[in-house]
Amino acid sequence: MKGQEWYQADDIAEEYEEKRFSRGGRLIDRREKQAVLDAIGPVEDSEILEIACGTGRFTVMLAERGADIVGLDISGPMLKQGREKARAAGVADHLEFMRGDAGRLPFPDDHFDAVIAMRFFHLADTPAAFLQEMRRVSRDVVFFDTFNRFSTRSIYNWALPMGSRLYSRWEVDRLLEEVGLELVGDEHDFVLPYGFYRQIPNSTASAFRKIDTTLGSLPFGDRLASVSYWTCDV
Repeated sequence: MKGQEWYQADDIAEEYEEKRFSRGGRLIDRREKQAVLDAIGPVEDSEILEIACGTGRFTVMLAERGADIVGLDISGPMLKQGREKARAAGVADHLEFMRGDAGRLPFPDDHFDAVIAMRFFHLADTPAAFLQEMRRVSRDVVFFDTFNRFSTRSIYNWALPMGSRLYSRWEVDRLLEEVGLELVGDEHDFVLPYGFYRQIPNSTASAFRKIDTTLGSLPFGDRLASVSYWTCDV
């Protein structure tokens, strides 16, 4: 997988959230978390798996809302950050972090109500294989995001240290058909790429976000979006 070694470095894990979700990145964090909640609905007492959970942003958030959740990641340093976050939030006893391979999930079929993956498929060399595993262990919802091929994301994609896979709508539709998932909802957002927001103060980012959402609401807005959220039924 692209970037696997990069994400497992101790310094990357320690600085991951500070670099991505401070400054203007705060609004990205809020938007992503809302997208997850919109997709899977009320989570109290639901059994949820997050693959590639990283530092546990979503894992901890869902545990705070009463979910019975497992966060799985291949990076030990990322999981360490997640466990520290869970302890700080007081939910360490209400979730489980596991180190494992998303391509071989250690769970039986239909084990979870929902399976989610955020910031994952841009690194996947074999996305159909991972998506098939998500489908296998979910009995209801599969939710994930992608970065879009024909968008502003492509402008700076070459500069990313871990590489990044971009998807067209046709590619996503083909993936869903291949693994037998039914698309029930999709949202497309951020005409301006994430990297732009991370470089500016939060107060300034809010002003640009208003312009961004206005552009996104136009008839051609979806085509300009740099990120898409996909909600699927099993």
